[in-house]
Amino acid sequence: MSVAILGGCSEGVLDPKGPIASAERQILFNSTGIMLAIVIPTILATLGVAYWFRSSNSRARYLPDFEYSGRLELLVWSIPIMTVILVGGVAWVGSHDLDPRKPIASMVKPVTVQVVSLDWKWLFIYPDQGIASVNQLTVPVGTPVSFELTSSGVMNSFWVPQLGGQIYTMAGMTTRLHLQADHAGTYRGAAANYSGAGFADMRFNVDAVPAEKFALWVDAARNAGPVLDAQAYADLAKPSKAVTPFTYRSVAPDLFNGILSSGMQADAASRHTHQPSQEVQK
Repeated sequence: MSVAILGGCSEGVLDPKGPIASAERQILFNSTGIMLAIVIPTILATLGVAYWFRSSNSRARYLPDFEYSGRLELLVWSIPIMTVILVGGVAWVGSHDLDPRKPIASMVKPVTVQVVSLDWKWLFIYPDQGIASVNQLTVPVGTPVSFELTSSGVMNSFWVPQLGGQIYTMAGMTTRLHLQADHAGTYRGAAANYSGAGFADMRFNVDAVPAEKFALWVDAARNAGPVLDAQAYADLAKPSKAVTPFTYRSVAPDLFNGILSSGMQADAASRHTHQPSQEVQK
């Protein structure tokens, strides 16, 4: 039954394709195993007690005056305490080893990708390559990818289940995430935080390709598509649904920091207008 059930677990957290996702799955398995070590004996003990103390069993001892047993109390409380310690230890070690800001150890130079969540699409900027793409993320296999993420307005969550990680994007803030694809293929990416009417179509594919194919893709992107300047970004930032993936052949210098600064200014303006209203209410 387990094989039949788990046979459908593809393209998800139980089918990792990178080191971060593999480590996250291991933490999940370890935590589940620790909890099953308590759950299964508890279920068996419940069935055993119910069977032994059935009304037809004359050998069962009836102790109506039983009040307290120090040994039984020690056993009952030591098991959950040990469980908390074990599961907490697994979570503690894993949370530090898989810190989203922690770079992946590798001899290969990482690829930097700047991510902006829009309504309702994803913008990926490759600052070192000077190109950008919408709803399409292409990365080289076996190469760490260093993400810098922000939002144009509404908070969202960036998630590629088979590569690991799920991190929020917020206007005026930069979050960081490091992932790596160890196997070539196309992996599903999505927004994991509801953000309005177009949320259901806010999906993208992650194409993990060999290094030479990644270089060819970069060259092809540089020779096609529009230029991503301030006006093009303003047009892109307007709400739209089910946007077909496309690329920009060049990106205006320091565009990502400009998006970040505009988010910070909008947040500061919101606080400035909200503070007087509070004072009036007082």
